[in-house]
Amino acid sequence: MVWEKEKIVGTCLLGGAAFAVGASFLHLFIKGDLPLGLGLGTSLVSPFRKRKPVRVYMDGCFDMMHYGHCNALRQARALGDQLVVGVVSDEEIIANKGPPVTPLHERMIMVKAVKWVDEVIPDAPYAITEEFMKKLFDEYQIDYIIHGDDPCVLPDGTDAYAHAKKAGRYKQIKRTEGVSSTDIVGRMLLCVRERSVSDSHSHSSLQRQFSHGHNSPRFDDGVSSAGTRVSHFLPTSRRIVQFSNGKGPGPDARIVYIDGAFDLFHAGHVEILRRARELGDFLLVGIHNDQTVSAKRGAHRPIMNLHERSLSVLACRYVDEVIIGAPWEVSKDTITTFDISRVVHGTVAESDDFEREEENPYAVPKSMGIFEVLESPLDITTSTIIRRIVANHEAYQKRNLKKEASEKKYYEQKAFVSGD
Repeated sequence: MVWEKEKIVGTCLLGGAAFAVGASFLHLFIKGDLPLGLGLGTSLVSPFRKRKPVRVYMDGCFDMMHYGHCNALRQARALGDQLVVGVVSDEEIIANKGPPVTPLHERMIMVKAVKWVDEVIPDAPYAITEEFMKKLFDEYQIDYIIHGDDPCVLPDGTDAYAHAKKAGRYKQIKRTEGVSSTDIVGRMLLCVRERSVSDSHSHSSLQRQFSHGHNSPRFDDGVSSAGTRVSHFLPTSRRIVQFSNGKGPGPDARIVYIDGAFDLFHAGHVEILRRARELGDFLLVGIHNDQTVSAKRGAHRPIMNLHERSLSVLACRYVDEVIIGAPWEVSKDTITTFDISRVVHGTVAESDDFEREEENPYAVPKSMGIFEVLESPLDITTSTIIRRIVANHEAYQKRNLKKEASEKKYYEQKAFVSGD
């Protein structure tokens, strides 16, 4: 019928017009030049245009850096595309908290090595001032400033992040339970809290307590005389997955193996791991269990338990995989199972007794011609960190006492925070 033909023609004409209009809008949409006032909103952004990366900023002292710091950085990175980290200067830490255990250059090495960090700013201020916040927004193109749900209060009682909150550019993440720098220092201070005031208890004898377990104090209340809350780390499979790379070595990868306790994970550890990673395509790290470390290093070792040490190592950008609870001896079976191409050990270590032991833990890789001793870039060990604390333990006890009130208040008012 005639009217049906006219309807078909009309529909085609209207369809063609709609297509033409749609094509025009698509062209403007791709260019990002859609005219306003069309009821489409100003927030419509072309999916074809390259989106500006969201840059987030997080600062901290990162003293005696541990897996809690790393987890905070992981959470912060998840809130944006690029994570910029400010490392507070030694002077600012002394003024606001007390003496740091690790100096700025060591803390910089630690932060740069965390695999979720894209950029690092040295000598960051302890408090976000209006001037520094403007610098972050203008010079570093920061979109949001991130901090944990625990309060950060300045000596005058004000909030260190007040300006960021007022500007509407502040985001909060969940604090990692079970660890803090104050807690780790406290674990070591527990070993010296009952020390004699006489000269017979010198610094050297205190240091020996860590190595040999003399005069170990017993405590059941979870709190030391220095006001340190003894935290209890609760390991979960989810946390290990969050820290893992989730990728195995390629078919022809050169797999390098290095093992150790990696207790109080420090800049010396990071640098030897970096050197080891440069020798191959995949770095496998064996972490000895608590019983092995205690047998080799003394009753007070390790300071950090196996799961805590494993997370710290996993967070390092130079590490591809870890063996949690690796055997002391590197056997032929271990080498075959993991297809290890080279086994390495640093020149700086807690001890080189393995060279003199009847049962050398590296006897098998040495016999296979795949063992190598690497020159350690830094002369730092776990004992180095412990000596720093013991030598200045009174100052650290005072620092921990200052922290006690805020820690107590945090746990009393603690509420569930989602998003971790």
